Amino acid sequence: MSFFNPQNRQRTGSLLVALQFGLLLFLGVLCTPQIRDGQSSWVAVGLAVMSAIWGGWTLLYNRLGNFNIHPEPKVNGVLVTGGPYRLVRHPMYGAVLLAAAALAALSASWLGALAWGSLLWVLWQKATLEEQWLCEHHAGYAAYRQTTKRFIPGMV
Repeated sequence: MSFFNPQNRQRTGSLLVALQFGLLLFLGVLCTPQIRDGQSSWVAVGLAVMSAIWGGWTLLYNRLGNFNIHPEPKVNGVLVTGGPYRLVRHPMYGAVLLAAAALAALSASWLGALAWGSLLWVLWQKATLEEQWLCEHHAGYAAYRQTTKRFIPGMV
């Protein structure tokens, strides 16, 4: 029985969303002492700024009503392939990973690095599930997937 079979997809999607937000919350709690004490690093600030820019650009192309935090596409959703979507298929996941990397860097701990790696795994699984639904929901998604990387332009 597959983790992503049609009978399990809804439940799997909900579990992945819960894990995603749980890991983000954990990273936030992990770096609370540094935030409270006003500590920061240029690396963490740089990653946070990149996340905000990338996420903002993504929202300009994929309006709030078109995407879903659950991997299942909106019933009346439109396939977006412009802006950051011409570079990667999941730019908002990239923005989340950059923000999480900022938190992990701020925590400066192996737990932060482990949580970030776990979040990467969760978002990879979530993207895999989402792409199954997108192929079924949008006729052009399979072709788009062949020409566009998942998270990092030109690489992955």
